[in-house]
Amino acid sequence: MKTIVLLALVGLGAQLVDGSLGMAYGVTSTTLLLAIGTNPAAASATVHLAEIGTTLASGFSHWRFGNVDWKVVGKIGVPGAIGSFAGATVLSNLSTEVAAPVMALILLALGLYLLVRFTLRGIDRRNLGKPVRKRFLAPLGLLAGFVDATGGGGWGPVGTPALLASGRMEPRKVIGSIDTSEFLVAIAASLGFLFAIGDQGIDAGWVAALLIGGLVAAPLAAWLVRHVPPRLLGSLVGGIIVLTNTRTLLKSDWVDAPDATRYAVYAVIYLVWAAAVAWSFREYRKDGARETADALAAEAARLAEQDRVADPDEVGSESIRSGRPSAPPA
Repeated sequence: MKTIVLLALVGLGAQLVDGSLGMAYGVTSTTLLLAIGTNPAAASATVHLAEIGTTLASGFSHWRFGNVDWKVVGKIGVPGAIGSFAGATVLSNLSTEVAAPVMALILLALGLYLLVRFTLRGIDRRNLGKPVRKRFLAPLGLLAGFVDATGGGGWGPVGTPALLASGRMEPRKVIGSIDTSEFLVAIAASLGFLFAIGDQGIDAGWVAALLIGGLVAAPLAAWLVRHVPPRLLGSLVGGIIVLTNTRTLLKSDWVDAPDATRYAVYAVIYLVWAAAVAWSFREYRKDGARETADALAAEAARLAEQDRVADPDEVGSESIRSGRPSAPPA
């Protein structure tokens, strides 16, 4: 019973993070299942079965809050489903020990880019609204889907930073579209696992616990991503990517850093991340104040122009000052 309750709480927390930042449900849930002795294929299958329900609820919530770009969902979700099915069918014969550090390096670079970009620059609104090309989304979906199935998570960590880095979508739209398209990925991965291993090692009670926790958190996460400032959200996402993938690299066979070194590096990252988030929030407040002042000035100018046109004496005075006769009355 304690395990079921713990899994429900993990599902709630993982979905709250995933729904508001576009990543971490699979990674968090799979990590716990592996920690209690579940084999990798069964752990990933359990998480993806739960994700069928959580991603459906998350996608619906994001749609209701206006966070979804359906063109992006279709262009990245279908290739993602193909990639996840392929990844699920080969997981039992595929070692990700070599691939994990390579992917961590790529994601770490993206995370650093996002952290710097959103902290110092915010959103480049010149590209907002421009369509994201299919030739970019299709390979991204295939890669993210394959990594997601073989690693028990990865759809968000691969897809979210790549779409954010394009600069063509608001962070809330990126997160909503990634979470919604993950429904297709979860279905395809679950089918791949069921074909490959059947129901061996899959506990229906664990699936239900993760699902219930995720369903409770989905609407709250969708509301949260709509109200968190985009600049602040970008810094939060970048910091999570940097921290997560630095941890993966330091614990990999490539580095195998001692505990003291790892903890020192984590402490530095936490300090830099906290400073970046604080700076982003301060700049967001400044940007908001400037936008408010500009809007008030524009509204005052518009009202003044309306008053000038509506006052015939003012029109006549203006004609005298300019030396031009006022228009005769109709």
